Amino acid sequence: MDPVTGSSSGLGLDITRHVLSKGDIAVATLRKPEVLDELIAEYPKERLLVLKVDVTVHQDILDAFKKTKEVFGRIDVVVSNAGTGLLSEVEGTPDDVARALFDVNFWGSVHVLQEAVRFLRDENAPGKGGRVFQITSGMELVGFPGCGFYSATKHAISGLAQSLAKEVDPAWNIKLTIIALGAFGTNAVNAMDKLPVHPAYDNPDLAVAKWRKAVIRSQSGDFDPALTIKGDAAKAAEAIYRLSEEAAPPLRIPLGCVDLARGATKDLSDEVEKWASCSVGLDKDEYQN
Repeated sequence: MDPVTGSSSGLGLDITRHVLSKGDIAVATLRKPEVLDELIAEYPKERLLVLKVDVTVHQDILDAFKKTKEVFGRIDVVVSNAGTGLLSEVEGTPDDVARALFDVNFWGSVHVLQEAVRFLRDENAPGKGGRVFQITSGMELVGFPGCGFYSATKHAISGLAQSLAKEVDPAWNIKLTIIALGAFGTNAVNAMDKLPVHPAYDNPDLAVAKWRKAVIRSQSGDFDPALTIKGDAAKAAEAIYRLSEEAAPPLRIPLGCVDLARGATKDLSDEVEKWASCSVGLDKDEYQN
């Protein structure tokens, strides 16, 4: 069975539906379980468990894993997908707003990852292990204007998950994959909170102004070439399901943003080579060649 956080809509809901369509068991967690009343009516309780979880409440996460153990006895795959967005210039973002974003996207995901690893190690049969997927964003690869704090949350959870993956004992058989998600047709953009434009950035020629305009136009259903959403979330869910069956899954994978990842990799590589000379001669004298 596969517990999925953030199952109310978008990718989380599509993953839940795909798992069920394959005849597997799904545990859907979300803040408002009534949103899934139609899905609950469609599947028996032996196939679908829906739990109320607010990832900013640590006890909710612990209770969800405990309830899953009580009902099904084990967990095979955990998908940490819950998150929220924010459109705001870095300089125009109050601390309390930024911290609230980190509470969901970073700390919520941290607590899911911690309990997922503990459960797969201690509650499943010894050596059975399982799979953990941490959903991030292409914005962990490239910082977009107007999305600085959102990008920061994704950078942060990706870095932590990479470290966690290197900490787990291979004998536990727990495999963690970080998925940097591209632009898919979910409610992520529509649900993105927007703060007023900081006066210093109220210039239509700035990149941040153009990006803000594109996001707002997309929310109204209009088209803007700066934000073309080509991805099908149901197909992304299918791809993630296939990854869960891989014997040796990747640690990190760009899903629907391969070109973005290639560009980010090339830019970094080019800058490293261009400025590598700045690091020459910085070792202590006794280590100089």
